[in-house]
Amino acid sequence: MMTKAIRFHQIGGPEVMRWEDVEVKDPGPGEVTIRQTAIGLNFLDTYHRSGLYPLPLPSGLGSEGAGVVEKVGKGVKGLKKGTRVAYSGLIGAYAERRTVPADRLVPLPKRISDKTAAAMMLKGMTSEYLLRRTYPCKKGEIILFHAAAGGVGLIACQWAKALGVQVIGTVGSPEKVALAKAHGCKWVIDTSRENFVEKVKEITKGAGVPVVYDSVGKDTWEGSLNCLKPRGLMVSFGNASGPVAPFSATLLSQKGSLYLTRPTLVHYTASRDDLMRSAKALFAMIQSGKVKIEIHQTYPLKEAAQAHRDLAARKTTGSTVLLP
Repeated sequence: MMTKAIRFHQIGGPEVMRWEDVEVKDPGPGEVTIRQTAIGLNFLDTYHRSGLYPLPLPSGLGSEGAGVVEKVGKGVKGLKKGTRVAYSGLIGAYAERRTVPADRLVPLPKRISDKTAAAMMLKGMTSEYLLRRTYPCKKGEIILFHAAAGGVGLIACQWAKALGVQVIGTVGSPEKVALAKAHGCKWVIDTSRENFVEKVKEITKGAGVPVVYDSVGKDTWEGSLNCLKPRGLMVSFGNASGPVAPFSATLLSQKGSLYLTRPTLVHYTASRDDLMRSAKALFAMIQSGKVKIEIHQTYPLKEAAQAHRDLAARKTTGSTVLLP
């Protein structure tokens, strides 16, 4: 069976993405074929396309989506034709149809739409592990979360507020301040006009914060370290402004015996049990109404290159969904 998909044959800018015919193989043992109804857009996709995180070429793009099971391979349990499913972490999501391992799919509750699921699986489960497992946030703590108006930020800041955590969020423009405040941030710092290190020290009366969640990378790296309390944890989970330059480990001791981690969702959902626990925690937060997923942009799948341009130019807020 043939389908349409976005592929790239060389690394580079959005112009390397092509809308091509590709063959979808029948599902083998433990696999299913799904017809995709919505696909999530993430900064991770731009890292793959640019070569920052290399993939064997030629390759598909995208790692999260939602859809309906069309064919089921031998030995698959819990899924049948017509089951609505969602996933994260399977490269090649920018496609109308695909065949994937059944054990990486999560059945969707009736109350969660396909678009919502596609917009939240990677970003929502990332928020889950960051706040509950990488650093288990405690009620009353003050934390710093960069890119608070971004896809992960809007979900994570709502989730943190639901946990009783006070969030200092940073944003890159005046227009995004109100958005971050409306989604759980007690304080919002516009980094285009304010020094975030000075503001964090002012808010915390010089004490600093126990944890910084940083997906910006190069531009915020040293400032983030300077915001931490002694023995604080730097959680570097993205590189939106470019990768962090090599540094000496003694820098962490000089700034207060700091801890550093570079987590990824793949490792936090590696087992089926971890995947299901993370997804169920996310679904519960959505269904409780404490976390709302807002899709601020949609693009036809074949126009994914324009979506990448807008994401890189910081023209997007919240979640973006590609529609086959």
